[in-house]
Amino acid sequence: MNYFADGTPVGTPPGTFVETPKLRLTNLHKAFGSKVVLNGLDLEVGRAESLVVIGGSGTGKSVMLKCALGLLRADSGSIQIDGEETTRLGTRDRERVMRKFGMLFQGAALFDSLPVWENVAFGLIQGQKMRRDQAKEVAVEKLAAVGLAKEVAELFPSELSGGMQKRVALARAIATQPEIIFFDEPTTGLDPIMADVINDLIIKCVKDLGATALSITHDMASARKIADRIAMIYKGKIIWHGPVSEIDNSGNPYVDQFIHGRADGPIQMEVMHP
Repeated sequence: MNYFADGTPVGTPPGTFVETPKLRLTNLHKAFGSKVVLNGLDLEVGRAESLVVIGGSGTGKSVMLKCALGLLRADSGSIQIDGEETTRLGTRDRERVMRKFGMLFQGAALFDSLPVWENVAFGLIQGQKMRRDQAKEVAVEKLAAVGLAKEVAELFPSELSGGMQKRVALARAIATQPEIIFFDEPTTGLDPIMADVINDLIIKCVKDLGATALSITHDMASARKIADRIAMIYKGKIIWHGPVSEIDNSGNPYVDQFIHGRADGPIQMEVMHP
């Protein structure tokens, strides 16, 4: 889709009110050498919307998130946050925009050398320069929001189960009151019951903050539960998107094969033969 300078889609009738998406990726390209990962990706996430991007390994999901966060520089294309183009921002403006984000990393990605409360408060202390005692109070409050007792704050990540580590990572993601939260494979490595607990917590925390959520996963149970809308990425492009209620009747053979986990279909896995 093409857009005017004010962010209005080309073809919109004059006088029509169109809300600016919280996040808009347009014609995004990213390659590593000869390997093309993003190949003209277009994606919009509305304000307070929960969008889940599904797709197999190596289809570009994580690279898309890293480009949106500025951790990777896209080769070309547009990344707009609240209508502001971010691909050419200087350091100070980049830091200002990044304060809008929270992130739950795949595998939790906690700092082993820091107690739980400092992990949760890391962005408050390092990014917002909050006093340590004040940051600890916020950390304990956020731990309570994800169902963890005050005593957990003094433990180290190695003393926690996988499910508890995910809860701590979620507490860290919401600690700075972000406007946008990215969830990278939030249920990976968890048993089905704990995965469902994490899904419920994600829904609750996003709703309490009024935040926009963009999640990437291949866990269809999670996608169905936390999404307002689902998009599928394949070979670096979004090939289908729609309300979660329409996923089973998408009419797209790639989507149908993926959500039902079928080996036969248009998606062919590369298998190495001896």
